[in-house]
Amino acid sequence: MFNQTVLEHFRNPHNAGEVANASATVEVVNPVCGDILRLSVRMDAGRVSEARFKTQGCVAAIAASSVLTDFLVGKSVAEFRLITPQQISEGLGTLPPATFHAAQLCADALGALAAKLV
Repeated sequence: MFNQTVLEHFRNPHNAGEVANASATVEVVNPVCGDILRLSVRMDAGRVSEARFKTQGCVAAIAASSVLTDFLVGKSVAEFRLITPQQISEGLGTLPPATFHAAQLCADALGALAAKLV
């Protein structure tokens, strides 16, 4: 069901954990499936210098969270607000429709993070 990119991010997630002395931490939940994403970032000079995640959920949710942290580093709030669920899905080689909710969960986390940092 999943391609190799999704499986690689699931088996060897990038930036798992929490940022010490984070500038902001948010937690979002998908009420339908129960996936939980906790995202923490450190901002330096107006840009994300470090991003980490802790996700409880399906393979796709963990993989999407991993790719999300890769996308975040180096971006300003204005730049990361533009990251879409479709881009997250494409970063994983396109999620199957049944698991696209994982990309939406990441987008929800970005919205919450942007609100907290402004």
